[in-house]
Amino acid sequence: MLKQRVITALVLLAFLLPALFAPMAWPFALLMLLMAGAAAWEWARLNSAPSMVAVGMGIAMAVACGLAFAAGWVRVGPSIAWWVAFGVWVLGGALALKVGPSAWHMLPRAARWLLGVAAIWTAWLALSSAKATGINFILSIFCLVWVADIAAYFGGKAFGRRKLALAISPGKSWEGVWSGMAGVQLLALVWIQADRHWNLAQLDSASLFTALLNRFGVLGLVPILVFLNAMSVVGDLVESLVKRSAGAKDSSGLLPGHGGVLDRVDAVLPVFPIAMALSTL
Repeated sequence: MLKQRVITALVLLAFLLPALFAPMAWPFALLMLLMAGAAAWEWARLNSAPSMVAVGMGIAMAVACGLAFAAGWVRVGPSIAWWVAFGVWVLGGALALKVGPSAWHMLPRAARWLLGVAAIWTAWLALSSAKATGINFILSIFCLVWVADIAAYFGGKAFGRRKLALAISPGKSWEGVWSGMAGVQLLALVWIQADRHWNLAQLDSASLFTALLNRFGVLGLVPILVFLNAMSVVGDLVESLVKRSAGAKDSSGLLPGHGGVLDRVDAVLPVFPIAMALSTL
C-alpha cells in the first residue's frame, strides 16, 4: 500500500508542479478542471446519483469551469462566487454536521447535489484565481491547509483525549484541532517574515498571510487564521460524513493508494474560496 501511495503521489506531482510553476494560468486551470470534474462525479455517486447522472455531473462541472475560464473569470474572479462559497460552507457545513451521517441521505438528492456542485466549482475558480495572483500567494494557502492537517495529526497522536466528532471521524480530537491552529499561526509568522526579508510581494506576489496582515492587522489576522483552520476541519468532516452516509471508505478508487480526488482535496474546498473572499474584502 505504501509503495502504491508513493507512486501515485509522484505521478500527481509530475503533473502538478509544472502546471503550478508555469508562467501561464491555463495549464494549472486545466489540471484543476479535470480534478473538479472527477470530484463532481465522485460527489454525485456518494449522493445516490445513478451512474449516467454522475457522469453527466462530472462533464457539466468541467464545462462550467471551461466557460468560466473562457469568460476571463480566472484573472478577475467574481467576488460574489467567494461569498456564495462562504455561505455554502458556513451554513451548509453546519447543517451537514448537525444532521450527521444517519440523516444526511434523507435530505433531498437535488439539494445535496447542488451543495456539492457549488462547493467544487467555487473551489476550482478560487484555485485558478489564486494561481493567477501569484505563486507565493497560492503556495501560502496550500501550506496553510497542509500544515493544519499535519500539525493536527501529530498533535492528536501525542495529546488527543477528547473526540471531536466521534460519529463522523473517530480519529479526530479537539487537541488535534488546537495543534493545527497553533501550527498555522507559526507558519504565518515565519511566512510574513520571509515576505519582508526577500520582498516577495515585489518579486512575485504577497502571501495570503501578508495580504491579510496588511488589510486587518495582527488583531484581525489571528482570528481569521483560526477561522480558516476551522473551515479546513469542516471540509474534512463533511466529506467523511458523506462517505459514512454512503457506506463508502473512499470517495472512489481514482488515485490508487489515496482513494479518490475528494479524499485529497476535502480541506482545500472551503479554504481557497474563503481565503479569496477575505483577502479581497
